[in-house]
Amino acid sequence: MKAKLAIAPIAWSNDDLPELGGDTPLETCLRESRAAGFSGVETGGKFPTAIADLRRELTAHGLQLASGWYSGTVLDAPDDLAAEKDKVAGQLALFSALGAACLAYGETAGTIQNKRNAPLNTRRTLSEDEIRVYGHRLTRFAEHCAEAGVPLAFHHHMATAIETERDLDLLMAHTGEAVGLLYDAGHLAFAGGDVLRVIEKHGRRIVHVHAKDIRAPVVDGLDRGRESFLDAVLKGAFTVPGDGSLDFGTIVKRIADAGYEGWFVVEAEQDPAKAPPAEYAVKGYSALSRALTDAGYSIEE
Repeated sequence: MKAKLAIAPIAWSNDDLPELGGDTPLETCLRESRAAGFSGVETGGKFPTAIADLRRELTAHGLQLASGWYSGTVLDAPDDLAAEKDKVAGQLALFSALGAACLAYGETAGTIQNKRNAPLNTRRTLSEDEIRVYGHRLTRFAEHCAEAGVPLAFHHHMATAIETERDLDLLMAHTGEAVGLLYDAGHLAFAGGDVLRVIEKHGRRIVHVHAKDIRAPVVDGLDRGRESFLDAVLKGAFTVPGDGSLDFGTIVKRIADAGYEGWFVVEAEQDPAKAPPAEYAVKGYSALSRALTDAGYSIEE
């Protein structure tokens, strides 16, 4: 079993909350990511979007491109998907050229994940019929991405239309094999899902893993009728593996049992003034690499 370790830049600079690390240069993120031991990164708002420029930045720090977020709106797109295909074209070309494992697709049609004044319990919800229609359309979009050389990994996410275990179950039931699963234990736990049961049900669909922990006392203490996703972030709902409430040793073993090999990406949006990114990168790398080794993975550069 082979694994690679990457980290997301959101610990250094939060694109949805610019006050969190907005002044931190990309060079700091890349240098500290490599120093912590990571061999890959995901993209963020400060990353170059031209192939030559991004290749130069990554090469200078000895890093690979693991993946990166894509703000999809297939949920509300016309059936021909023409505008969505045009919107994703540049990112697909970039990711294909630099060997990214997948496109981390987040459904942002109607999302409240970036709205400070939108309480958690006001997020968009879908009926099974709506998810069925969406799933068929998403499958066609995923097939388009695969044809461009970049598989789609669907990221279930707090404050979006596909948030809960129920939402994810229905989406997996109504999508084809082209729609892979980006498994994120932190978002599942925050949404009240069973992080191990989801692996048992959908492990064969996992094509990418975000290793995000939660601080359960913070999550449990949220007033979801008044507080937003961004409020939760500022309160410290998320952290890196080894610093929170989830048992990543067991989680990683279940992922191994499902046969997954590939990138494990430490991702935890926090206030960098309270959780220094370089320090937490080392902490996350240590805990996750230990869990991977114990589960029988060999960690590749």
